[in-house]
Amino acid sequence: MLDFLQDKSEKKVEYIELIYDLIFVYLVSQNGQLLHNIEDGFITTGAYLTYLASSVVILQIWYFSSLLINRYGSGTLREHLGLFVNMYLLYFMADGIRVDWGPTYLRYNLAWALILINLAVQYLLRLRFGAPLSPRERHHARLQVVILLTESVIVLITIPIYRLTGLAFAPWAAVFGFAAPILTRRVDAQVPVDFSHMSERVMLYVVFTFGEMILGIAGYFASEFSFMTVYYSLMAFLLVAGLFSGYGYYYDRLVDRSLVTTGTGYMLLHILLLLALNNITAALEFMRQPRVFLIPKTIFLVLSLLVYFLCLLGTQRFAVKHIGRRNRFYWMLGACFAAYCLLIALSYRRPYISMAISVLFIYLQLFALKRAGVDREPALQDGNQTEELL
Repeated sequence: MLDFLQDKSEKKVEYIELIYDLIFVYLVSQNGQLLHNIEDGFITTGAYLTYLASSVVILQIWYFSSLLINRYGSGTLREHLGLFVNMYLLYFMADGIRVDWGPTYLRYNLAWALILINLAVQYLLRLRFGAPLSPRERHHARLQVVILLTESVIVLITIPIYRLTGLAFAPWAAVFGFAAPILTRRVDAQVPVDFSHMSERVMLYVVFTFGEMILGIAGYFASEFSFMTVYYSLMAFLLVAGLFSGYGYYYDRLVDRSLVTTGTGYMLLHILLLLALNNITAALEFMRQPRVFLIPKTIFLVLSLLVYFLCLLGTQRFAVKHIGRRNRFYWMLGACFAAYCLLIALSYRRPYISMAISVLFIYLQLFALKRAGVDREPALQDGNQTEELL
């Protein structure tokens, strides 16, 4: 497999990929509006479940598209046209996002199915007209076609079922879409991704998500000028800056972009991380809204931060540098989070204190990471890591 990798030149993120990602920024923004369906002091259960299901679908489409470009993309006009077709269809999906699917269910799921079919067609065109592929690449590409077409059929079947019964089974298609690559990881391992390209694509998507968060906290600056306006806006800004700095430290200092991996684990980990970031954005908006009750919005913020940091720690599996005194480091982080939860429980009735504690917690996490130090010796001894990570 190493000989196979040596034939691959390093792939760079292209301009068209960034344009393609921008449509997902719009899609995620539209989907985030579901979190503002507030009844009895918090998000309705139906709205949040719809938000989660739609988020998974959105991120899965991006995941499938990214893997196609990473493994088989060559920047041809045919590929660019395929991306633009999907961008057009994604607009219909964005417009179809509703708490009550009703008349938009057909639009949303038909667009979703066509996007999957388009991705399958791109694989077929690559097999037919692209540069010659190795036997393992051809086998892998054909398997992706089967997975994409099977998921599209599941999506299409749910449309008449919804018409007849009112039951939305479409999310199960997304479950299949994520399970299939995991179940076929032995085949995926035969065609590793260009991890440098993938990690950069993921990083850029995270940056776009932080951009949404920056827009989300803009409301803190729009209130009548006062001490509390300055205080809350400063706390919100420091919180976002701390989260961004933490991710930047992991990406710049820890992630080994020479890894040999299928990329599945890294992508799935970041899907959870991106969901957590979107939830943090909503939680920050809730903190300044009196119609959202204190207890649920405080718990929402705390849990979202916990998921984010757990995902961030999970990226160490893909690190070139290893945290020194690992067990002590994890105990330190666990103690910080336990103290954070206790202090939040004691101060939740005073949001201005809760915000300050959250900011303090974020910067303590970042300080603990840098204080623990890193050790490059394993990477220097082994050269490029060749473990076939999930």
